[in-house]
Amino acid sequence: MTNREDFNQHAKPQPIRGDKGATMLGPRNLQRELQNPDMIIPPETDSGTVTNLKFSFADTHVRIQEGGWSREVTQRELPVSDTLAAVNMRLKPGGIRELHWHKEAEWAYMLEGRARITAIDGQGRSFIDDVEKGDLWYFPSGIPHSIVGLEEGCEFVLIFDDGQFSENSTFSIADWIAHTPKDVLADNFGVSESAFDNMPDGELYMFQGKVPGSIDQEKPKNLNEPVPNPFSFRLKDMDPIESQGGKVRIADSTNFKASKTIAAALVEVEPGGIRELHWHPNQAEWQYYISGKARMSVFGAEGHARTFDYQAGDVGYVPFAFGHYIQNTGDTPLVFLEMFKSDHFEDISLNQWMSQTPPEFLKEHLHISDEFIEKALHADKQPIVNFNKKEEQ
Repeated sequence: MTNREDFNQHAKPQPIRGDKGATMLGPRNLQRELQNPDMIIPPETDSGTVTNLKFSFADTHVRIQEGGWSREVTQRELPVSDTLAAVNMRLKPGGIRELHWHKEAEWAYMLEGRARITAIDGQGRSFIDDVEKGDLWYFPSGIPHSIVGLEEGCEFVLIFDDGQFSENSTFSIADWIAHTPKDVLADNFGVSESAFDNMPDGELYMFQGKVPGSIDQEKPKNLNEPVPNPFSFRLKDMDPIESQGGKVRIADSTNFKASKTIAAALVEVEPGGIRELHWHPNQAEWQYYISGKARMSVFGAEGHARTFDYQAGDVGYVPFAFGHYIQNTGDTPLVFLEMFKSDHFEDISLNQWMSQTPPEFLKEHLHISDEFIEKALHADKQPIVNFNKKEEQ
């Protein structure tokens, strides 16, 4: 039987496999154990030491403000993640993320609702757009921008191209002005010092404002020419890569031209499907699970392998070049983001690699049959497989 068949959701699971293991006698966090069956009863193929590759947004501190809230998973929470960090943010209708900028680039995926985003680039060219569920945006490092919730408010996840990034260390407009002498401000803007008497005394970060009108109503009268490559992208409008067990939408600098340092794939895996055995030859993989339940085993060479379980709101990570798969273990579609600190998406399929290797040479390695070579290996990449579905048909 599999680990999951051994795992009784109505009893206390025990780390027992056949005649190996023993019952737990000490204190337990049963709810957490039930979410992580492959931690309690690891597959027999797990071996050696692989660092922790999972952290949940549910375990983070929530920063609560008048206009909404935010929480983050950085290298502080998930030490292995040195390439990317993330912030999950909610803005109420009219909730404003203050005008600000970062040393790091910001990539975003809209989870729910709608927002208005604004920015200018280094040549003073403008950008204003309304984004909704499934849309992306990307602001290069140093580019000033803002976010405001529209009529229904919004929630989104932000990805930054540095694992040590923290949302608490951004450059904010109110904070800068509060720490600049009034006489300097007056000289800079050509007004009297009294113009700054009611300015905030520090960073606003997030605050409650009004729901803006249409872009045409709200845009400045002297708006400069637009940026040549928009900072937003309609991911849901692009044709997905259809596969036997699901679909993938890839956004990188080849189609989302503004996104120079972060590449992404939105992956949907049907029940019973598997994001095939593969690895990425260009960067480590950062994951955000949007819906469904997943199981991932990672292979780290030297006989090391470890299995993790994920659900909505969890962050996963795969170190550079580690082999892995992601399996849908639920009865609803599994949806998650694969993110990379790179300008392009790239992966290598184990199946495809084997299909392009001389058959006799492959048989010498793995002692596989001619039938396996003829029927199991595919020259075309199958990013998501579901052979149970094929058998049913």
